[in-house]
Amino acid sequence: MRRTDADRPIDAVVFDLGNVLVRWDPTGPFVGRMDPADVERFFAEIDFPSFNHEQDRGRSWAEARAWLARRFPQHVPALDLYVSHFTDSLRGPVPGSDGLVRDVLAAGVRALGLTNWSAETFRHAPTAAPAIALLDGVLVSGEVGIAKPDPEIFTLLAARFDLDPQRTVFTDDSPTNVEASRAAGYVGLLFESSDDLRRELCARGVIR
Repeated sequence: MRRTDADRPIDAVVFDLGNVLVRWDPTGPFVGRMDPADVERFFAEIDFPSFNHEQDRGRSWAEARAWLARRFPQHVPALDLYVSHFTDSLRGPVPGSDGLVRDVLAAGVRALGLTNWSAETFRHAPTAAPAIALLDGVLVSGEVGIAKPDPEIFTLLAARFDLDPQRTVFTDDSPTNVEASRAAGYVGLLFESSDDLRRELCARGVIR
């Protein structure tokens, strides 16, 4: 029998995806295809985290390529390699994540996703980590043009899935994103491993 709200203060768990449910390594597409020193130079010179954040905020890969061609034309071949072999950046499920999602759902608790991810490559995620397909829904930053830690995405998350942030656990491997979720009223938990998160959820009575 499903427990009442009074019996269970947490009624939803929202998972980040990258390195929470699916392992992501941006160097993967280059392995065996490009010299590691050149890969390191590519990442450093274009400031890959900032560059990739624009993809998470909805920029298309065609727009990204045009931007790179204007500013760092020498790195266009590296970007083409990254995009064409993107699936090699997805290294399979994070250990223990599949069972954790299943246990949350089995407890009668909603399991959802909130991810910073390009709209054009997100389709590869469920294949790399089947637990993603088990989620009741996923808010993809690249599809809505807002990315964590922007407070607006947490507002949109609550509206889209009819969540009460105070009754919703949000877990992410980024301390910045966890702090943003807490500022928005969510129960933010830093993800360090599936075992650690399981202990946290058990302590809160979400799962047993």
